[in-house]
Amino acid sequence: MSNATMAVIASPVGALELRVVDGHLTRIHFAGNAPLQEGTLDDDPVLRATADQLREYFAGERTTFDVPMRLEGTAFQRMVWQLLLEIPYGETWSYGQLAKRIGPSASPRAVGAANGSNPIPVIVPCHRVIGANGKLVGYGGGLDKKVGLLELEARVRVEADFG
Repeated sequence: MSNATMAVIASPVGALELRVVDGHLTRIHFAGNAPLQEGTLDDDPVLRATADQLREYFAGERTTFDVPMRLEGTAFQRMVWQLLLEIPYGETWSYGQLAKRIGPSASPRAVGAANGSNPIPVIVPCHRVIGANGKLVGYGGGLDKKVGLLELEARVRVEADFG
């Protein structure tokens, strides 16, 4: 039987639901208007560390994370998610650049699908992936959240094509 805990914390991009299973962060979900539930943070050191590191990130005081994570998905998805962790803070890569790093059999479309199913956004920075033409394209939490995260990291205003 696994030991799972969760909390919902406030952030500049809206409420974030954090889920920890057996001492590993397994999910961050954009929780919309979910009520904040921070009571369990003190009960779980990984939840507390994740919340603290996210607050530091949003305050501009942290550029990398070091919480224990368990990324659950297919082998290809996990490969893409590991590559996302290599994108430096404040930079963006295209889906095509990620596909080339995987190898000739990887397509940008497959990379995009894996990117879109990232279970730990923000910490595994899928928001740093953009279209080949430099345009911001889809984001699981909504394009407005992607813009917010990129602006936070760049410390500049980002223009997005919402149309």
